[in-house]
Amino acid sequence: MKTAPAPYQPPVIPADDATAIRTEGLRKVYRRGQDGLVALEGLNLTVGRGEFFGLLGTNGAGKSTTIGMLTTLVTPTAGSAWVAGREVGADPVGVKSRIGVVPQANTLDRALSVRDNLAFRGRYFGMSASAARRRALELLEQFALADKAGARAHQLSGGQARRVMIGRALMHLPEVLFLDEPTAGVDPQAREDLWRIIGSLHEAGQTVVLTTHHLDEAEALCRRLAVIDHGRLLACDTPEAIKATSGAQTVITVRYDAAAHAVGDAVRRIPGGPHDVAVDGPTVRVRTTRPDGVLGHLLREAGAAGLTVRDAATTPPSLQTAFLTLTGRDYQP
Repeated sequence: MKTAPAPYQPPVIPADDATAIRTEGLRKVYRRGQDGLVALEGLNLTVGRGEFFGLLGTNGAGKSTTIGMLTTLVTPTAGSAWVAGREVGADPVGVKSRIGVVPQANTLDRALSVRDNLAFRGRYFGMSASAARRRALELLEQFALADKAGARAHQLSGGQARRVMIGRALMHLPEVLFLDEPTAGVDPQAREDLWRIIGSLHEAGQTVVLTTHHLDEAEALCRRLAVIDHGRLLACDTPEAIKATSGAQTVITVRYDAAAHAVGDAVRRIPGGPHDVAVDGPTVRVRTTRPDGVLGHLLREAGAAGLTVRDAATTPPSLQTAFLTLTGRDYQP
């Protein structure tokens, strides 16, 4: 008589270990002949268990390289990393058994049904066939995809495919869930659905590490953020603290009907005036921590210079302006 398989138990890190991820001096250089491209330079990070942590930066900033090293897919040039209680370099198999990864690209097996995409992943992690099928159906129900269980990957919308990939990554109850640009290429409604699903996972205690170049996504979902630019860590704190401590400024932008260098010169002469004034043809952009009265001055100077104002906008301190202050340039996804 066959003995029933023991219930599947996911690997866990010790209960007294409050750290899900730690890196020390993590560095990556991609060699190109005699030259080297520094993708990441000396990254030091700590992510707590149960935390929703974000890596924010433009394309090419080093976010995906960081995720690649933490998930064992990219070998560091220098430094060390520990994920879910295991050192990445010394125990990559142990790390893989404790993490779930949702990459940018759609990696669903087109030859399998949605249910089998999940069940086969469970089998890979040692689940019995019955436990894997049961877990797959539970996740499809949770993500409102039960009616798609028998569908093939090519029959799914972009948002549905993303939900299936998240479900697949959760099959073995990972300690840490990595999401690399999870809403890339999906429509606004699907994006909101994914936000809701990811947020509910975190509320249930899941440690989540998210990479994104969407500022609104980072601010809406992440409890703490690391801002990375050109491979370097520029800030690491809550979104509110980053805005408060980065010296993020109010940005006042006015566009005139002709070149506005005279207006820019006049604004620079305001006593105790704006921190920075930039003129680009008919557009004047002022960055300042003391915005009171600046817009009025820009409008008055337009009249003195014989210019007509086409449009004007004031942007209060935000992650956008924090990024501009930290990097010295506009945020371009």
